[in-house]
Amino acid sequence: MNWRKSSRSQGNGSACVEVGQAAKAVLVRDTKNRTGGQLAFSPDSWSRFLRDR
Repeated sequence: MNWRKSSRSQGNGSACVEVGQAAKAVLVRDTKNRTGGQLAFSPDSWSRFLRDR
């Protein structure tokens, strides 16, 4: 999977998240704990989140 740093993450590395696209979900993880848990959002939920922020 290809992960990318969120455009809303700070550049100093202290508050970064990465976003990845899975088959049927958008995944979000903490860059300081890449092997930890991930949040999964449906594509529709993710689109609403980005639109309403």
